[in-house]
Amino acid sequence: MNKKKGDTKAVHFPKGLLSFQNSEIFNTLYTVSCCCCCFFVVFVPGMGEKCKSRFSYLEVVLIVLFMLMTIIALILLVLLFAPKKTKTTDKKAAVSKNYRIGVGRADCTGPVAEVPLMGYANPDQLAGGILSRLYSRAFIVAQPNDSKRVVFVSADIGMVSQRLRLEVIKQLKSKYGELYRQDNVILSGTHTHSGPGGYFQYTLFLLTSKGLIKPSLNALVNGIVKSIDIAHENMKEGRLFINKGLVENSQINRSPYSYLQNPESERNRYSSNTDKEMVVLKMVDVNGQELGLFSWFAIHPVNMNNTNLLVNSDNVGYASYLFEQEKNKGLLPGEGSFVAAFASSNLGDVSPNIKGPHCINTGESCDNPHSYCPVGGAKMCMAAGPGSDMINSSKIIGQNLYLKAKELYTSASQEVTGPLHSAHQWVNMSDVTVQLNATHTGKTCKPALGYSFAAGTIDGVGFCNFTQGSLEGQPFWETIRNQLLGEPSNETKECHKPKPILLNTGEISLPYPWHPEIVDVQLFTIGSLTIVAFPGELTTMSGRRLREAIKSEFESHGTQGMNVVIAGLCNVYTHYVTTYEEYQAQRYEAASTIYGPHTLSAYIQLFRGLAKAIATNTVQDLPNGPEPPFINVTNMTLLPSVLADVAPVSKTFGDVLQEVQPQYRVGEVAEATFVGANPRNSAENTTLKTFLTVEKYENVSGNWHVMYNDASWDTKFYWTKGFLGRSQARVEWHIPSSAEPGLYRIQYFGHYKVQPILKPAQFYAFNGTSSAFEVVKL
Repeated sequence: MNKKKGDTKAVHFPKGLLSFQNSEIFNTLYTVSCCCCCFFVVFVPGMGEKCKSRFSYLEVVLIVLFMLMTIIALILLVLLFAPKKTKTTDKKAAVSKNYRIGVGRADCTGPVAEVPLMGYANPDQLAGGILSRLYSRAFIVAQPNDSKRVVFVSADIGMVSQRLRLEVIKQLKSKYGELYRQDNVILSGTHTHSGPGGYFQYTLFLLTSKGLIKPSLNALVNGIVKSIDIAHENMKEGRLFINKGLVENSQINRSPYSYLQNPESERNRYSSNTDKEMVVLKMVDVNGQELGLFSWFAIHPVNMNNTNLLVNSDNVGYASYLFEQEKNKGLLPGEGSFVAAFASSNLGDVSPNIKGPHCINTGESCDNPHSYCPVGGAKMCMAAGPGSDMINSSKIIGQNLYLKAKELYTSASQEVTGPLHSAHQWVNMSDVTVQLNATHTGKTCKPALGYSFAAGTIDGVGFCNFTQGSLEGQPFWETIRNQLLGEPSNETKECHKPKPILLNTGEISLPYPWHPEIVDVQLFTIGSLTIVAFPGELTTMSGRRLREAIKSEFESHGTQGMNVVIAGLCNVYTHYVTTYEEYQAQRYEAASTIYGPHTLSAYIQLFRGLAKAIATNTVQDLPNGPEPPFINVTNMTLLPSVLADVAPVSKTFGDVLQEVQPQYRVGEVAEATFVGANPRNSAENTTLKTFLTVEKYENVSGNWHVMYNDASWDTKFYWTKGFLGRSQARVEWHIPSSAEPGLYRIQYFGHYKVQPILKPAQFYAFNGTSSAFEVVKL
């Protein structure tokens, strides 16, 4: 056969391959080879002509094999670089196992004059200046994928009220939607007794703090929310470490005779009648940069007693001050990114006044079941701190806490890892049935306070002839109560036995309910750490029983090794909670256990339920419970209006009335007195968060540099009210040994009020400056 140009040379297949040549597979391969012809046209010389003709079977096979080899080579090249990519991915995965952490701190001080200080219920204890600022400190922890997060806030206030919590949650919802909610936000008070009151909605607290004081409430709400905002905005990948240790020489049990009512076998399990263990949570980012510290320890911040008139954060606030000053070197208090919080725990019967109770008129001990002095009665029995005065005592105890926290923080090595969980319920605490054992139940009561409530404690005595340990009422006070408030019902009397009822607060609703009935119970877990948000003050043994019960509940459902921490004074204030046995002695803490003798058992039952829900992953099945009321008490205040400020003739606001001396030595007190104005004017008008500065002259720059402000524990600001709008402000600087020699001056800042006729009040900022003075070393 003559072959024409362009003909394809025939290939003769063996008989067995003829079927393959005619198969679908061959046709597919042939099509693929033809489609790939373009590749050879471009890159292989002479193949352009070849592509115009048909390929033989052998050529098809070779082309396909070539393409397969090319594809395999490309795959191998990709795989060659894959290990590097995998390492990067693994590294990211490892990092993603860390939490996301944020910390924040914000001022929440509020008014520092004329407002009742919250804690001792002493009508004469009205603020008259400032020793230290109050701060809200927050931390946020989120899971790596941000599917869950929890917020804990410790604020330098007496306690968190229900009104305060409702306002904070409302603001958070308006800012963040459902990100921060009732169930994953805990608000805790340090329990300083030297912070402004006036942020409650229940009548009993309104009476002791002159009603609802909006500047106080606003300062707290704004400060708490701002601290959460700062933490939210500065979240970063980080790690948590936990550590524990004993704090010595810092606390005593102020109701030891109540503690002795607990079973001997139970008491023998512990070496002390107070909880000495401090728990520290250390926070760092993935690069090891220090973020903050949160600690929990059982101690009352009451070194500052009920004669103090200066707003301050007491011993735990001083511990925060020392830690933050160390970590935020060169900055003023309240500045810097490192946050150190010393939060409250089961402090109900724990006092920092470690010298114990003595009769202040005779000096003899009054450590007896009734805290009673032979001369003068219970009002003479007071405990003293370790220092020369209450401020010095606050510093000594605060430094003890700081030093132990620093030690634990430095050596913390046990990392906290694992998922986050939160659980929350509202409960009507006046109507909880408690399963006491297999055959018996108990029940909580409508709120009521006993006679010993009015007796106060050795940290802050009460009034009239009330004494601790009272098991019987007094006809005189019963008559007055019955006439003014009504007699307690037989049901309430029976429920609260053996407490003799002084105030049946749960049965009084005028002008508003006197005590809360709907109470938050809440806890959340961060890996192996459980934080219990307790709405009141647990005594030492009550706290031990609650911690033990929650840990046992987790263990019964397979969750071992939980570190259970009690955070006190959380979310709503419900006074004290004693054990059933302590309740029988009816000292102050028992008389203030407002839901009756089975209160602790009820809380243990409720918190076990929350722990079980978390351990069994059934939190979503928990009923929310009845929501608490938001009581409209906006217009109820007994605080007098601020008069227009008036300066003396030929003087103006800020003028110096008493000058500093030309020279001071370290350890002495520099002070100056100025023409003042009511500090309440500055509560919501100032942008400079201080009433004073101590400034040092820098020779090189020729400028004055601020060294101290009113958040510094070395300064004091006193305000004295005069007649018809006149007042004076006195600034003291207790010169510390760390002060550098040089030239200094004191400045005072304020706002004066002008009240035009038939027009809104106007406020004007002013400042006063002392003469320069020299500081020299000893």
